[in-house]
Parts: sequence; structure tokens; C-alpha cells
Amino acid sequence: MASELPVLPETLAAIVRRFATETPDAPALTFVDQHAEKTTQTFVELDQRSSKTANALMAANVGHGQRVAILAHNAPVFFELGFATSKVGAALVGLNWRLAPPEIETILADAEPTLLIVDSELEQLLTDGVRSMAGMTIMSDAEWSALVDEASVDDPHADGSGSDVVFILYTSGTTGLPKGAQLTNANMVHSTWIACDPYRMTAASTNLVAMPLFHVGGMGYGLSAFCVGGHTVLRRDADPAAIIDNMVSERVTHAFFVPAVIQMLLDVPGVDELDLSEMEIMVYGAAPIGEAVLRRAINVFGCGFLQAYGMTETSGAIVGLPPEDHDPDGERSTLLRSCGRPFSWVEIRLVDPNSIASGEPTDVAIGDVGEIWTRSAQNTPGYRNRPEATADALTEDGWLRTGDAAYGDADGYLFLFDRFKDMIVSGAENVYPAEVENVLYDHPDIAEVAVIGVPDDRWGETVKAIAVARPGCSIDPESLIELCRSRLARFKCPTSVDVVEMLPRNASGKVLKTELREPYWSGQERRIS
Repeated sequence: MASELPVLPETLAAIVRRFATETPDAPALTFVDQHAEKTTQTFVELDQRSSKTANALMAANVGHGQRVAILAHNAPVFFELGFATSKVGAALVGLNWRLAPPEIETILADAEPTLLIVDSELEQLLTDGVRSMAGMTIMSDAEWSALVDEASVDDPHADGSGSDVVFILYTSGTTGLPKGAQLTNANMVHSTWIACDPYRMTAASTNLVAMPLFHVGGMGYGLSAFCVGGHTVLRRDADPAAIIDNMVSERVTHAFFVPAVIQMLLDVPGVDELDLSEMEIMVYGAAPIGEAVLRRAINVFGCGFLQAYGMTETSGAIVGLPPEDHDPDGERSTLLRSCGRPFSWVEIRLVDPNSIASGEPTDVAIGDVGEIWTRSAQNTPGYRNRPEATADALTEDGWLRTGDAAYGDADGYLFLFDRFKDMIVSGAENVYPAEVENVLYDHPDIAEVAVIGVPDDRWGETVKAIAVARPGCSIDPESLIELCRSRLARFKCPTSVDVVEMLPRNASGKVLKTELREPYWSGQERRIS
């Protein structure tokens, strides 16, 4: 552990209390709504509002160990509830409003919240089954706001301990039914170390948050600036032109985006001519980024870039590639293919998946592909109501099996290949889609691309590329195939290419490869699903 890291608070509530005392009048949270109207809370105001929210929760019978769910667009209420649930020992369940109503119902049936708060614009997503759930009160956002307004401002100081669950974030469900990853106070307060060390935030930082707060990439990253007394600018949505405007007007120093959003920001007319000199670090992750996109982003934004790797089950980032390693034309330009090295408090190992069944997992050699296992205080204690899934993911000695494939080099850098479940088995050969995608992203006409395995009578599976063209460009499928053949073994190269208008993605920006594969595998059994 780095000696310069601060002492961690025990609970999230302790963070907002600290800065309400030390820097009460400093801006804590500025919210920009869909009409570009702004409201700002100081740290003392945010602390007081979270105390009123905590008292309103208790008035709604949400106490220690219970859950409150919210179905809403990004708004200050998420952070107010996050700090408030910590103040009463309860847990916040953020619901993905992009899901279909039956999917939301499934999650609520698993979470069993005492209270559900719903944005009035999203009430149509509630099924009759949700409305009739026993033991759950449903309040509109207006009803909830009125209850909070009338509540006492006195801090209830009903915190539990670091081991209390404070968030339940449901995984994206790209490979099956969503699972509720339970995240404790002890998990989430590591945002303090992440903010101070890899993100290099200070009390002078202004952090732009535009990713959805029902996801760890929104809520986990969104807590960073609060942890060091910095200023958070929260957007209701990820409108590219509005984001660029906020970066300039709010003098933003830090931001996190998935690569698809970075591409959209670069396509905003006139972005090359703006003064973005206040930007210090742009964090990106959750999906692969093309080298051409990254090069242009470095030139346009003129700041340091940091790739972050993590997952819901690790409470956010655990590995990072710092700005110093983003040198496209330097001697170590190959590091741009890496997601970096583990943070100083995080352990990583790469395990031979064939050794797991024997009960004696062994690490692969340097340069060989293995499954990423991680151990740190950021790991979830388990999934809600899913003991078998928890046992599959967590070992008795504290390692979390991520399901991600990667290899490491002699300097400890991690190079992601793919999800093992997305691996293509063509004949007797393993093909990792990310390796093929990295080559395809060098094609000048490609904006986005995904590689999947499709059925093949001879080889079992063969490689297919599904590509989206850059604006004003058209894609010649044969040129993509030839590009891959010039760099990759023949069995790794696409045998067919589909050109589409967009790729299906979940809220975290990850391509839904299960959805892409489904038309080709309908009625057939795939060896890896």
C-alpha cells in the first residue's frame, strides 16, 4: 500500500460529514438537467440533505439491513440516497431504466425493497406485478421529495459498520439473468484511494459524471471527487454536445467515459477549436477502444488518459494504465493495448482455467492467457439470494473469479483478451474476439466493430465481424478480411462481415454479444454460451 494514501473512512456517510465540517461552503454537487439548468449544493447542504433523506427513509420504514430502490434518470437524489442509506445502515438499489418492464420486475422481486422511488417519466415501466408486490411502498419522485423536505435535518447517526451493504448493483446480464452484487461501505470507501492515487484528484478537482448512476461506472466513479472534497458536476444524460459545453463552462478537470461516448464527443462539430485546457485526466474503460480514436482524443483533449479495468463485483476500478503509458509514438506504444497494472492494494493472478476443476488452480506463465482472479478489500461479499453464483465467483481464500481472459508481461501489465464465454472455438483453435477487434479498429472506415462466433459445419464455429461505418464512410467487407489476414493467423480471421447502423450495448457501454449471436445460433446449442 502506498504510504501517501489517506486513512479510509469506515462508511460513506463519514465522507460527506467530513467535508461538511472541513469545507462546508465548497461546492460539492452541481446538477445539469435536460434543459441545461444548473443547481449546486455545497458540502454542508449535501450533508444536510442526506440527513433529511435518512430521516425520510426511516419514516418510510427503511431501516438497518433493508433496501430502497430507485428508478430514475441521473439526479442528485442518487447521491443523497447513497449517503443517507449509509447513515441508516440500509442499501440502495439502482434500477436500469433501459430494461424492459419484466426485467425490472425480476430485479425488484429479487431485491425485495421496502420502498421504491420512481421518476414520474418512468412510471410506465412498472408492471402490474411490481405494483402489487407485498411489503413495498411506491412513491413518485415528487412525493419522495416532499417527504424529504419535511424531514428533520438532524443526522440520525444510525450507521452500521464497514461490512454493511450500502449498494446492490445488478450486473448487466449480458450472459444471463442479472445478479445483485452487494457492495459494502468497506468496498465503496476505496473510492478515496482511487481518487487520490490513479485518478490524481484533489479538493481543487472538478469531476464530470455523465454515466448512469445505476451502474458502478456511474456511481462508483461518481463518488471519487466527493472523497477528496472536490466538485462533482452531474449530468442527467450523456448528450455529447452538452457534455462538451459543460467541460468548458464548468472548467472540468476529470471525467469518465466509455469509448463509444468518446467517439461521439470527437464528432461534436467544432470540438477541435475549443479551449479544453482545464482537463487533466480522462478515464475510459468498460469496452475496447480503437487506437485511432484514442490518438485523436489525446490530440483533441490535450490531457492525460487513464484506462481503468474493473467490474461491478470489484466496486469499480482495480487496474489502471496511467497517462505516462499513453504514448502512441513512443518505444512502449504497445502498452496502449494494455489495461495497465493493478492498484497497489489489489492482488491479481492469471489462472489456467483447465486447472480449476482439479481443485488446485495454477497460474499461467508470463505471456500465456489465463482467467483474471483478483483479491482486495473492494471485492463484493457475494450476490444477493445467489449462494451458488457466489460460490462460483468467490473462493474460500478471497479470490474473485472475473471470467475475463488476459495475459501478463514481465513488468506486470495486464492485456485483456476477452470474456472466456465470448471465446470462439474454431476447430481445435481458440480465438479471442478482442484480438481480432484490435486489428479491425485500425481500418480507417470503422467506427465500431464486434467479433462473434457463428455456426460452421466444418469447424463448429467460424469468425464473423459486425461493423459500423464512420460517418461519411462505407465499409468494404473484403478489405476488413484482408486486413486481418495481413496480421493474424488464418483461423482467427473473419470469414464474413455484416455492416450495421449500430451495435447493441448495455448501460455500461459493453456490446451485447449474446444478442448479436442469437440470430445465428437460434435452435442450435453452442459449446460456450
